[in-house]
Amino acid sequence: MPRTLAVQAPEDGVRLITLQRPEALNALNTELLGELAAELDAAERDAETRVVVITGSRKAFAAGADIKEMAERDLVGILNDPRVAHWQRITAFSKPLIAAINGFALGGGCELAMHADILIAGEDARFGQPEINLGIMPGAGGTQRLLRAVGKSLAMQMVLTGEAIDARHAQRAGLVSEVTQPEFTVERALQIAKVIARKAPLAVRMAKEALLKAQDTDLASGLRFERHAFTLLAGTADREEGIRAFQEKRPAQFKGQ
Repeated sequence: MPRTLAVQAPEDGVRLITLQRPEALNALNTELLGELAAELDAAERDAETRVVVITGSRKAFAAGADIKEMAERDLVGILNDPRVAHWQRITAFSKPLIAAINGFALGGGCELAMHADILIAGEDARFGQPEINLGIMPGAGGTQRLLRAVGKSLAMQMVLTGEAIDARHAQRAGLVSEVTQPEFTVERALQIAKVIARKAPLAVRMAKEALLKAQDTDLASGLRFERHAFTLLAGTADREEGIRAFQEKRPAQFKGQ
C-alpha cells in the first residue's frame, strides 16, 4: 500500500488519488512521485478505470519539490535522479487525468497539475514556479507546459520573478478551466470525470491524443492525425452503439471496442 497517497477504488469508472504528505504540504519527494507513477501505471492497466482525478489537501495541492531532499543531492545525485523516470511515467499516462487543486500548486506541484488534461481550481488556489528563488529553474516540464498554457509573456513573468498567480488569473490565462469554492473542488472534478467515463473509451483516448498533438505539431500534421483517428473510430463497435442509442433515444452503453 502506498504511504504518501490515498487511493479510492474506481467508482463509476473514476479513480481518485489524493496526495498525503500533510507535514510537508504534499511536497513531491522521490517516494511520493514513485508511488504516484505506480498508481497511474495500475490505472492504465485497469479496464474499470476510465478517468483519474488527482488532488491534494485543502491547504496545498503540492507545494513543490522536497527542498530537504534536494539539498542532500550533489551534482552526481541530480544527474542520476530517480525522479526523472517517475516524471516520465506520469507524463506517459494516456487516460484522461483531471487535477482538483486547492491551496498551493507551486514548483513541482504546478508542474504536476499541468500534467493533467483538465484543471479545476478552488478560489484559494495559487499557481507558481518559484524555482528561480533557489538559484535554479523548473525542471519537470514547467517552462514548456506553462508557456503553452498561458502564453509567452505571463510564463516569462511567472518563471523569472518566481511570483505566483491566483485561481482567477489562472483561469483567465487558460491554465485552469473552472474555478469553484474550495469545498466543492474535488466534487466538481469528480462530476466532470464521471461524465467523461460514460463516453466511448477509445474515442476519449484518441480525442485526447489528437488535442495534445495540436500543441506539438503543425496544423497540417495535426489535421492528418485527426482524420486518421476519426477513420479508425468509424470501424469500432462503440461507434455503432452510439449511433444506435441516439436513434433509439436511450443512453449508449460503450464497451471500449
